[in-house]
Amino acid sequence: MEWKEITKIEEWDEILNKSTDKDQIILKHSTTCPVSTNALDEYNAYLKEHPNEDIDYTLVKVRESRPVSNKIEADLGVKHESPQIIYIKDKKSYWSATHWSVTKAHMKAVID
Repeated sequence: MEWKEITKIEEWDEILNKSTDKDQIILKHSTTCPVSTNALDEYNAYLKEHPNEDIDYTLVKVRESRPVSNKIEADLGVKHESPQIIYIKDKKSYWSATHWSVTKAHMKAVID
């Protein structure tokens, strides 16, 4: 299973609306941050094993897609940090983690 990158606010709006039917996971990733690179490695490691197939997985590069990142923060009321993983159900943040807490183990514990 793989993640899909979004770069447009319309794509985010679609994901948020879809969260009423199917849970969504968003990873906010900074392409210039080593901690964020580690979080992306953990995200990919989770997806390579046995990810929950009832969820859509998305990536937002925060520097390259700042308006999308800002809209996610505004819509969910989750203060922006990077790296940051957010689990979305019914248009609300169900769980989030940042920095070194974005791990395959935490994802498995919450998502599976």
